[in-house]
Amino acid sequence: MNEADTVSGAIAGDDDAIALMAPKRPPMTYAELRRHVAATRDALDRLGIGRGDRVAIVLPNGPEMASAFVSIASAATAAPLNPAYREAEFDFYLSDLGAKAVIVPAGSDSPVIAAAERLGVPALELHVPDGAPAGAFELAGGGPGGAVGADAAGPDDIALVLHTSGTTSRPKI
Repeated sequence: MNEADTVSGAIAGDDDAIALMAPKRPPMTYAELRRHVAATRDALDRLGIGRGDRVAIVLPNGPEMASAFVSIASAATAAPLNPAYREAEFDFYLSDLGAKAVIVPAGSDSPVIAAAERLGVPALELHVPDGAPAGAFELAGGGPGGAVGADAAGPDDIALVLHTSGTTSRPKI
């Protein structure tokens, strides 16, 4: 496997170089981002999520969205969804994706939570610890099952799925 052909390989920057920044937060270096990605991959594995599983991400734009995308795409298949969707739209997208979990901000009242509950898709809450560097987070909530023993996604794994805009018919993956 050529590590450079993976999402994990794409974050192989200089250890001390800044990977993520946000106002009024300490920056996250590439070394910290790689550790964060590994820790998130381990957390997803413990929840029963691994390579080939689709994980919907419903987060606002910002450093946590960026690091969540990189972390999930390094372990499973990331499926970012627009936080502005309505419940019926989330029903369609989660079902069409076959999502194994959805990630939402802690304390969210997004309609995706009701849609996920109805479909039996676990909602994982993203918590940002006080004083954490930009992009750092922890996941809380129950996943679909026990550890799958997953390692990092490889060059032949799908990192990202998106839907078409669906201007003339239903959106397609």
